[in-house]
Amino acid sequence: MTILAMVAAALVLDLLLGDPHAWPHPIKLIGKVIAWLTKRLNHPDASPFQRRLAGGFTWLVTVGGTILASWALLNLAAINQTLYFVVGTYLTYTCLSARQLAIEAEKIKASLAQANLLQARRQVGMIVGRDTDQLTSEEVIKATIETVAENTSDGVIAPLLCCLIGGPVWGLAYKAVNTLDSMVGYRNEQYRDFGWFAAKVDDVVNYVPARLTWLLLVISAWLMRTDAKEAIKVGRRDRLHHLSPNSAFSESVVAGALHLQLGGPHYYFGQLVEKPYIGDDFQVTADLRHLQQTIWLMYGATGLGFVLLGALRWWLLQI
Repeated sequence: MTILAMVAAALVLDLLLGDPHAWPHPIKLIGKVIAWLTKRLNHPDASPFQRRLAGGFTWLVTVGGTILASWALLNLAAINQTLYFVVGTYLTYTCLSARQLAIEAEKIKASLAQANLLQARRQVGMIVGRDTDQLTSEEVIKATIETVAENTSDGVIAPLLCCLIGGPVWGLAYKAVNTLDSMVGYRNEQYRDFGWFAAKVDDVVNYVPARLTWLLLVISAWLMRTDAKEAIKVGRRDRLHHLSPNSAFSESVVAGALHLQLGGPHYYFGQLVEKPYIGDDFQVTADLRHLQQTIWLMYGATGLGFVLLGALRWWLLQI
């Protein structure tokens, strides 16, 4: 029951606070460790095999260190029940990012509402991996929608699931895996070999969460009175239309629910990367209304995820 209470309290904190920049955050520390190891181990003159070994070592140090550090901290806090709950709740809270995801999207929405495209490009560039300096207003909106949709899975539902299964240690371990993929899991010359292991593990770990998010977003689309029928149709057809085997699951549902066509080719580090389109071409121009609907779909999936997964955990503990 303690884990369920921790997750409930952490979710409330996340929805109220987001991620205040000045607060201590283990994910920021994880990111610094990855950057430090990458700088020292990802040598451009090494062979592909050596770079894969270095990437695997980076993964092992990062994920293993995260597990050991969080486990040790919780064991130290266990000297007092209240302290244990507070520390565990805070660590769980840092794994969830529903509110911060909405905040970043709302910043972009506000900039576009003020016709400040240059600022919106900079803002979306902070949350996506693609080049953004030449994006149109509609392309900025679509990039933001895609990011909110994709991160509904790996930024909200996946860590929520892990925290409900194994508490903050599992949640932080997942965040370490996912942060590694987001930082080094690219298919360009610099990271293709070094980030190979991180990308493969992230694909495996996100297999179940991506499909669970698909279902939760479909239910959310129905509750929000968007086109749930189209969400199911496009979600079934286009769920694998992405270079990642998991990312299109959530994007395809959102594309169908909002009658948008997402995906397609994008530039990364100056190189054009061909990607399949997701969704049908309804000749609908993506606008700020679609962006707001995506945020609400994410919130709906978050609430449904906690209620359904929390109820399942409670029921299993009663058996």
